[in-house]
Amino acid sequence: MKIKIELTQNKKEKPATSALGFGKFFTDHMFILDYTEGKGWHDPRIVPYQPITLDPSSKVFHYGQTVFEGLKAYVTETNDVLLFRPQNNFKRLNLSSARLCIPPVDEELALEALKQLLTIEREWIPNAPGTSLYIRPFVIATDSYLSVAPSQTYQFMIILSPVGSYYANGINPVKILVEQQYVRAVAGGTGEAKTGGNYASSLKGQELANEDGYDQTLWLDGKEHRFVEEVGSMNIFFKINGTVITPALNGSILAGITRDSIINILNYKQIPVEERQISIDEIIEAHKNGQLEEAFGTGTAAVISPIGELKYLDEKFVLNNGEIGQLSQLLYDTLTGIQTGKLEDPFGWIVKL
Repeated sequence: MKIKIELTQNKKEKPATSALGFGKFFTDHMFILDYTEGKGWHDPRIVPYQPITLDPSSKVFHYGQTVFEGLKAYVTETNDVLLFRPQNNFKRLNLSSARLCIPPVDEELALEALKQLLTIEREWIPNAPGTSLYIRPFVIATDSYLSVAPSQTYQFMIILSPVGSYYANGINPVKILVEQQYVRAVAGGTGEAKTGGNYASSLKGQELANEDGYDQTLWLDGKEHRFVEEVGSMNIFFKINGTVITPALNGSILAGITRDSIINILNYKQIPVEERQISIDEIIEAHKNGQLEEAFGTGTAAVISPIGELKYLDEKFVLNNGEIGQLSQLLYDTLTGIQTGKLEDPFGWIVKL
């Protein structure tokens, strides 16, 4: 399908790098693709960034039939534009869509649309250290019909946002509260899909963590409330007695692309890594024995987020003196180095515009 392009006549003023934050500003253009039952996906177009008009009865509002992705574009010191594993994002988008009964998007078309959109918005990609252009593809159900059934019409869109660090403190260690009352997801539910409802159900835990002076919530499994799953916006890793351990994917944990990248880097550097079930009791015991050396979260937004403190059952556990661990720093430097073109990419992850 040929992508139609309509350029804006009113370009926005670009924000100062110091004002970026995360997800506060949006570029001049967006991509839209429509779906109609019996016709398939059609009418791909790049248009000026604008509000969308939906009927109040649209199913996305009432039944949460929506999925999304998150990835980034970077500009190198030689002024090249790089994408990091975008094919994996569109593949995961379709896996999430399958769980939500949303028709799959042509992944090659999605990637081509993204490349064209980035070409138009190239000047929006910030080049200061720690900055990037965040990319948000998403699908919404647009049927104006209140029957509880999959929609027959959808819109797939891509919007772009220049961003700085996800956390105000940058790569400084964050404080994590282990959630005791609520659960995020259970195996067989939608936990492994990147859908809005998962994040809506996590907000209460996030609110409680913030009220207690913590940055994020660490979720335990929904059945036994014992096994570690993930942090609100990140997968999680623990370095215990020289081995890096991350919870195995079990149907309720998001298969993070940064998570997979870190596992690949650890293997490449011959650092022991295990994907397995790990209980909060094992983690606390390792801390008490002096074997819990580091912990960190991984995700597109924060990349690597060292954990400086855990709170569980009203007891606080400080990790690595509340400082960035050597491994966390190494992994951050390695991954961001590959993403920004400063380091060699031995994995074939980078797509150059």
